[in-house]
Amino acid sequence: QVQLVESGGGSVQAGGSLRLSCAASGYTYSSYCMGWFRQAPGKEREGVAAIDSDGSTRYADSVKGRFTISKDNDKNTLNLQMNSMKPEETAMYYCAAGRGVTASQSLRSIGMNYWGQGTQVTVSS
Repeated sequence: QVQLVESGGGSVQAGGSLRLSCAASGYTYSSYCMGWFRQAPGKEREGVAAIDSDGSTRYADSVKGRFTISKDNDKNTLNLQMNSMKPEETAMYYCAAGRGVTASQSLRSIGMNYWGQGTQVTVSS
């Protein structure tokens, strides 16, 4: 059974940093594309960053240069380092996984079949 468990959310002031982690289990982690998504109240879910099985990454334009996605195949862990955070990035952040998906497809939620429960991130001004 595939399980994704996010951690690392919390509150930070604008300009600050947070690091999210996602612990994965129940599947061959290294062969899946992994992604981070977020959804703010009243808004649609959006792709933030993705990394495919070959290590290729994609980022939403709004986070390029500030967020970094990485994965540790030995520890089955996905990370998202978020720097210079903005109040409008307050949202629930989700980890997701999909097999046979490119990072570009992942950002559009294509083929992302497994989702975590999310971790709340609040950025105050």
